[in-house]
Amino acid sequence: MKMAKKVQIFDELMEGFRDAIARKKGHAVALRVTEIPRVKPMRPRQIKKIRKALGASQAVFAYILNVSPKVVQSWEHGARHPTNAALKLLSIAQHDPQILLQSGATASRRTSRRRHQPSRVSES
Repeated sequence: MKMAKKVQIFDELMEGFRDAIARKKGHAVALRVTEIPRVKPMRPRQIKKIRKALGASQAVFAYILNVSPKVVQSWEHGARHPTNAALKLLSIAQHDPQILLQSGATASRRTSRRRHQPSRVSES
C-alpha cells in the first residue's frame, strides 16, 4: 500500500513538471488556483455574541479556544485583538457556534443535518 502512494505522488509530481515546462515554453496550461480569503477582524461585540450563542462564560469560552480567560476578556473589551488563528476559529464559530464543542471525529462525520446537539460544557 505504501508503494502505491509513492507512485501516485511521483505521477502527480511528473504531471506538475510537464505543466511547468509547457508553461515555460508559452503553451496554455490549465492551472488549479486556490485563493484563501483573509480573515476579517472582529469587533468586541461580535466575539461576545459568539460566546453568548454558546451559553459559555468567558472562562469556558477561553478553554474552548485554548486561550486564557484574560485574553477573552481583553478581546471583549477591545483592549486586544485576536490572532489570525483565533480569528479563523471565531469566524467559523460565527456561522456555527456549536462546532467549537465538537471533537474532530464528530465534526468530520457530520451528516446532512445542520447541527448536532453536543454535550454541554460545564463550569467547574
